[in-house]
Amino acid sequence: MPKMKIDGREIEVPAGITVLQACEMAGVEIPRFCYHERLSIAGNCRMCLVEQEKAPKPIASCAMPVMEGMSIRTDTPTVQKARNGVMEFLLINHPLDCPICDQGGECDLQDQAMAYGFDRSRYAENKRAVPDKELGPLVKTSMNRCIHCTRCVRFATEVAGVEELGATARGESMEVTTYVERSLSTELAGNLVDLCPVGALTSKPYAFVARPWELTKTESIDVLDALGSSIRIDSRGAEVMRVLPRLHEDVNEEWISDKTRHAIDGLRRQRLDQPYVRRDGKLQPATWNEAFAAIAARLKGLDGARIAAIAGDQCDAEAMVALKDLMAALGSPNIDCRQDGAALRAGPRGGYIFNAGIRGIETADAILLIGTDPRAESPVLNARIRKRHLAGRVAIGSIGPAGDLTYPVERLGAGPSSLRDLQDGKSSFLAKLKAARHPLIVLGMGALARPDGATVLAMARSLAESCNAVREDWNGFAVLHTAASRVGGLDLGLVPGQGGRDVASILAGAAKREIDVVYLLGADEIDTGALGKAFVIYQGHHGDAGAQRADVILPGAAYTEKSGTYVNTEGRVQQTRRAVHPPGDAREDWTILRALSAVLEKTLPYDTLDQVRARLVAVNPVFAGLDRQTAGAWGAFGATGSLGDAPFARAVANFYMTCPVSRASETMAACTASRGRAMAAE
Repeated sequence: MPKMKIDGREIEVPAGITVLQACEMAGVEIPRFCYHERLSIAGNCRMCLVEQEKAPKPIASCAMPVMEGMSIRTDTPTVQKARNGVMEFLLINHPLDCPICDQGGECDLQDQAMAYGFDRSRYAENKRAVPDKELGPLVKTSMNRCIHCTRCVRFATEVAGVEELGATARGESMEVTTYVERSLSTELAGNLVDLCPVGALTSKPYAFVARPWELTKTESIDVLDALGSSIRIDSRGAEVMRVLPRLHEDVNEEWISDKTRHAIDGLRRQRLDQPYVRRDGKLQPATWNEAFAAIAARLKGLDGARIAAIAGDQCDAEAMVALKDLMAALGSPNIDCRQDGAALRAGPRGGYIFNAGIRGIETADAILLIGTDPRAESPVLNARIRKRHLAGRVAIGSIGPAGDLTYPVERLGAGPSSLRDLQDGKSSFLAKLKAARHPLIVLGMGALARPDGATVLAMARSLAESCNAVREDWNGFAVLHTAASRVGGLDLGLVPGQGGRDVASILAGAAKREIDVVYLLGADEIDTGALGKAFVIYQGHHGDAGAQRADVILPGAAYTEKSGTYVNTEGRVQQTRRAVHPPGDAREDWTILRALSAVLEKTLPYDTLDQVRARLVAVNPVFAGLDRQTAGAWGAFGATGSLGDAPFARAVANFYMTCPVSRASETMAACTASRGRAMAAE
């Protein structure tokens, strides 16, 4: 490790880092605009100039590697003069938009102009004018403010993998543009706003809505997919105003998807804010007591075998354990958390989690995707795979739906027969898997949510074992879920009990009048038309498919309105925190089930959130380890059987609309329409 001096203090730093990084390690702040630790080095803003001993002029610290014996000065008169000059140049063409700019109050240019700038300018020429660009429904442009740091260009090319942004012309005529007028075709476009150090790129849905100092900030996690991205919820009063990413190196680094960021306007629309009871064929407003009384009257004297419950894709673990306990008290074994019918059971945990961990993708040297489109199912995870591709020396193969994943993929087939051929050695990709030190096999819901899903699961397990992907120091068997509640539900055993029915059997039983009462806990992704004449209790936060079919509606809380526990696709236990209160009479889901249990004279044995969480740990000790990925036990799972001929289908047909929140979002509707127009134009 080389030794160097920074402002006269000798430090030892890792080889290969830059002078800017060394200064940061030494606790010295270096101003910058173009540099970002997750993007390639551009070295074009010159704000990070420092003095190097024996160098004829200041150096750009972001682009200079450290060397043995180097001596750096960061606060000399020469450095101060250089920074004043750079800031003066940057502000030559920058408009005086601060009072109306959405970046105001959290703008790098404002902050650094105050700290390192000059108090006047020597330039009186007219400022240049640049036409704004159309980047789609999410990113608003004001290109007069652009300082040509090219962060947006590098992010789009390197992280998002869509080479649609670039710079034309040179000098004062340079413009950042999409070359042709079209929306950005990436699910990560919102991150451009976070990266922009000025107000050139701002959030279009958030334009002129609020100032940062007006907002209450709450750290939470996202539940719109199964990744569990760390987020910050900014609220004002009773309304969520925006969602921003939080740094979490093991999960989402510092990126979030556009759905995570912008679907929040759906939280204000189509909300259930009071109980309803169906009377004379129509849902009528009711009190909590009336709703509970209607449920109690229908359940009175009913055999448990004629009662069923289905948990939805965004249920927190507290609500699911309460539902499980209530169904057990009613004597019903008919409970399931797998709305899509995925062939996963609550057996060995290693059979239903992403064992390698999200960060483990960067270690993999051969990746096989089976029945999954990670770009649509988890864009941030897909960006991690692209990051691994850019690092080099990785083979990526795919059996399943074709599409642009933003990195080269060797197409091995479309269905289970191709997986069988690979297992039998009829594909050269098998040799790549066996030669890899850290092979990774990613199994998606497109391969599991089908009649032969259990057989496909067993084949994938056998392939992983034969390729030495499962061993003491590495487990490369990875299930990519699409539902935030799925791993938590399997950890809690929300699958049919002895002689119980799964989702398909519950629907079939309701159609045949073998099931009289169905409890839908936020379950909207099922065929509600198949429920026949069954009495349907819907507990959720939006008037989506389940509520339309319900006989009794119990208004619950959305993920921004409750403190809940979730387990992401890699088996990491996470918790949301309440940012705002639920609307009207809506309540947190576990409290509704607790109150209902008392009316049914099956009182659940917990009264506080801490007691419910103690119950979670009692059911499965994995819930005791917060924000820690717990290794999954390995064993036999899947089943032998015949394979179907149908190719693996897409688990997510439309990335922007996958749940009640996103379906109620006007912004997501605009994104869907924009993507549709772009595809039609192509």
